[in-house]
Amino acid sequence: MSVPDSERGARHAARMQRKKAVVDGKIAAAATERGVLLVNTGNGKGKSSAAFGVVARALDHGMRVAVVQFVKARKDTGEEAVLGRLPGIDWHVMGEGFTWETQDAATDAAAAYLRDPAVNLVVLDELTYAFKYQWLPLAEVLAAFAARPPMQHVIVTGRAAPEALIEAADTVTEMAMVKHAFKAGVKAMPGMEW
Repeated sequence: MSVPDSERGARHAARMQRKKAVVDGKIAAAATERGVLLVNTGNGKGKSSAAFGVVARALDHGMRVAVVQFVKARKDTGEEAVLGRLPGIDWHVMGEGFTWETQDAATDAAAAYLRDPAVNLVVLDELTYAFKYQWLPLAEVLAAFAARPPMQHVIVTGRAAPEALIEAADTVTEMAMVKHAFKAGVKAMPGMEW
């Protein structure tokens, strides 16, 4: 026996009203305003791409953004070509790693973003490798995150995020690899990989 469309529609409307009440309650309860630490990790594709989507969103809201790419050495990525030329963004491709204390003024400036209240969003792309290879002490970086300006958001990307970073983060997304064209012999393609 099939349910008449009108009854099915009424049940759907009632479910959606209950769901809306729950969601509205959660929105009302979330009253704290502060910067968040977001981590995109895992073996799947899309960690940096997700961060750059947030960069575009932040720029559209008039926010000042800093991007530091720790391991990537390419200077011809699509995201840098588009986002890096927009007003309100500083973009640094560090290539062979990063240290807090260097003789490189650009690198030192990048570390200073975490202390600058005028910077609303800091993206630390592939930072997890700096912990894996012990280029940076995790405890110092976590302390810098904790001491950052109250309204500053930070996004960290990279595989194998350390447990202490995951614990410190407000939001953690793990990208899982299901299938990747490269494993089938398809080379990295512009617009898709860089």
